[in-house]
Amino acid sequence: MGTPGDTLPRLGNGFMLRRLASDDLPEFQAYRHDPELGRYQGWSPMSDEEATAFLREMNTAPLLNPGNWTQIGIAEPDSGLLIGDIGVFLDQDGRYAEVGFTLARHAQGRGVAAAAVRETVNLIFAATEVDRVFGITDARNCASVRLLERVGMRKTEATNAVFRGEQCVEYVYAVLRNDG
Repeated sequence: MGTPGDTLPRLGNGFMLRRLASDDLPEFQAYRHDPELGRYQGWSPMSDEEATAFLREMNTAPLLNPGNWTQIGIAEPDSGLLIGDIGVFLDQDGRYAEVGFTLARHAQGRGVAAAAVRETVNLIFAATEVDRVFGITDARNCASVRLLERVGMRKTEATNAVFRGEQCVEYVYAVLRNDG
């Protein structure tokens, strides 16, 4: 079992997973203020001051810390330029994890998000005792549905929900440690 703090950066085909940093503010704010990207997200745009504090916090927050969300940056592998992020939540008891993801529109369509999410799932399984990793998405978010299926997750549940005051159906996807 690896040590979660020793796991970043991680290079993959067309991406690098790394810690977020205060220098990421312009890129972070650009995609986090895109209303189309934020439509199905649990986060809301932040002021520059709030975003800077968040980026600093995530830069030093323990990775895979039970009971907490941690954001990991998705960056261009050569330049290190931030193009998105992945949220990782580890259950308080360490039995399951959940992932959520955002990728700037200019970086979409190249398989980067799927590869980064797949690598994050691998990281979770390598560094923890987690048995399953979940992804939850609005059924209308076709791009996220396709991505979760591409990374090997299977739909396990569909539930009626209210998100931002609007009725919707949420799909729960999961991959088990022994699936791979």
